[in-house]
Amino acid sequence: MANEATRILGLDPGLRRTGWGVVEAHGSRLRWIAHGVVRPPESGPLSARLLALMEGVTEVCAAHGCGEAAIEEIFVNMNPGSTLKLSHARAAVMLAPARAGLSVAEYAPNLIKKAVVGAGHADKSQIAFMVKRLLPAAGDVTADAADALAVAITHAQVRRAPGLAA
Repeated sequence: MANEATRILGLDPGLRRTGWGVVEAHGSRLRWIAHGVVRPPESGPLSARLLALMEGVTEVCAAHGCGEAAIEEIFVNMNPGSTLKLSHARAAVMLAPARAGLSVAEYAPNLIKKAVVGAGHADKSQIAFMVKRLLPAAGDVTADAADALAVAITHAQVRRAPGLAA
């Protein structure tokens, strides 16, 4: 597995914007493939918005030949309603790669920050800065796409050294 290049889809779920990023991991080398944001309609029933998220991520999986996927775990918010809505979005986003036959790994936000920045309490600007340094071909990325690329980078590191996720 370590000798073959694998395309990893990183996902940062959200009901308004779901960031995605694809990297190719070959041993310890990473190469940026693509990134973007899935934006479901802002109005309409929750079910239609969730379907749009799932369909958008399904298109990304197919377009970029992803072999594995990783998603950020939920950061529990003070507002239970917001946490529940994010849970719905996360489920819709997880179903797309699972339906495509990809394994989907899950990582805590602090682990992602530590893997990419070196500190478990890094802010979004620090994550974006490090993503830009690690994947210069990505150019400027939105916060959502930077977070998704950070998830993919974390997965690439953990799959090489599984003890990192412990």
